[in-house]
Amino acid sequence: MSVFDSLVGQSEVVERLKSATSAATSGSTTQEMVHSWLFVGPAGSGRSNAAVAFAAALVCSQSGCGTCRDCQTVLTGTHIDVERFNPTGLSIKAEEVRELIARSAWSPSVGPWRIVIIEDADRLTETAANALLKTIEEPETHTLWFLCAPTLSDVSITIRSRCRHLQLRTPSKTSVEEFLLTNTSVDSKTAAFAARVSQGHIGRARFIATNQEAQSRRKDVLALAFSLKDIDSCFKAASRLLDTAQEQAESENSERDSKQLKQLQDAYQGTGRSLISGGSKAIKDLEKEQKSATTRSIRDNLDSALLDIATIYRDVLVTQSGSDEILNIDLKAEVAEFASTTTPKRSIERIEAILEARINLGRNSAPLSTLEALFCALK
Repeated sequence: MSVFDSLVGQSEVVERLKSATSAATSGSTTQEMVHSWLFVGPAGSGRSNAAVAFAAALVCSQSGCGTCRDCQTVLTGTHIDVERFNPTGLSIKAEEVRELIARSAWSPSVGPWRIVIIEDADRLTETAANALLKTIEEPETHTLWFLCAPTLSDVSITIRSRCRHLQLRTPSKTSVEEFLLTNTSVDSKTAAFAARVSQGHIGRARFIATNQEAQSRRKDVLALAFSLKDIDSCFKAASRLLDTAQEQAESENSERDSKQLKQLQDAYQGTGRSLISGGSKAIKDLEKEQKSATTRSIRDNLDSALLDIATIYRDVLVTQSGSDEILNIDLKAEVAEFASTTTPKRSIERIEAILEARINLGRNSAPLSTLEALFCALK
């Protein structure tokens, strides 16, 4: 067993990380091992998992055995020397980066390294990136920085020019299917289905394969593509999709939010029922952070839904080209009927419209109006 076993279809990346781990163990920081790393790859390729696995290998006395206490605490996010920063908002602010920098200067408690992992580094504001730059240029000898982003161009050139780059690729359908069969209890039919419709996204594949509710929700989302007949149906579909995304986000976050609030209230509880000094402000700050996290969850859910809808038009285009290599095999009849009513040019326009809507949502556009405009363009 190894911490790198979770990286599907990334053999070249794994070899480079193993070489760097060996170099770090031997004390070399000039060739294979450096202090700043940038993990890039499409959504679902495992860029964050690669960063976490690398961190585990570096703090493990056996270079990432996957079973020792150090490995397990890194993988579960509880290792004292490894901080994993996952932004809850739509951007990473300079204040958040400065707090990370301050903590990164602390000496390691149990191992040779203090490691900071920043997920979604493409969300760094310009001010935040500038605050991080000096630290990456002149890092503490015991500190490592791992940044994760979709592409190199998503990170400022000043940051990426000072990092070692690791490019992850989209795993093949076969490798995703094998991963599901090995790491879950699903049958071969379910594994094949999830691997196919997830389009190489490991996390989505696992979620779809092991969650009946997710499969049902995806089916409802796909049905929207066939329901867009007029303006009224487009507006209703937009409202329905947003409601679904909001309900899903609230369901995903409610338990965590309640637990965080209770922990904070307990920490600031004074005598009687009153809170000690600073308690009210801390609770307001937490509520603001939780609201931001929910907003991001809603947008992430919408993005996933739009990706699913795009597969319908992709299948329509494939059918129009005379191929039968469609993703949504269970909707083959519906796809064929739809394909007969439109043109390849129109199918491409629909896919491009979805891409544009996803970009707009990522830029903080109003979700409902964005969806309404999109569905009107798709009808």
